[in-house]
Amino acid sequence: MMRKPLILTSFLLVFVCGSIFSQATLVEDVPIGDMMKKFEQLNKSDLTISGWRLQVMATTDRYKVEREMEKLKSLYPNLKNVDWEHSKPYYKLRAGAFATRLDALRVKNQISQHFTGAYPAKDRIAKADLL
Repeated sequence: MMRKPLILTSFLLVFVCGSIFSQATLVEDVPIGDMMKKFEQLNKSDLTISGWRLQVMATTDRYKVEREMEKLKSLYPNLKNVDWEHSKPYYKLRAGAFATRLDALRVKNQISQHFTGAYPAKDRIAKADLL
């Protein structure tokens, strides 16, 4: 009977002494530390994420894209982030800000009776704009 407490005490003594004397010291190179700090700063400052928008149309006619934008806004007033952008030579009408492609497809199905050419397109989305 006396043997069990002695073994338990010995085990605890070895464990405690081992943990006291075994301290690990991490030495970090200066360039690695600088890189990690820069990585942290870049991630904190990036206010956008990779997401999805619906590309409703693309045309070389600016007035056409503006008319379609007004039509889209009047037919779907709850659809946010409706705007056009110019990427030479096209004017692209885009709408929404979605975290996943599936979310974008749900809205695409709703607007497809009026805008048959709409499709989900990858884009950088402001974190504040996510629907």
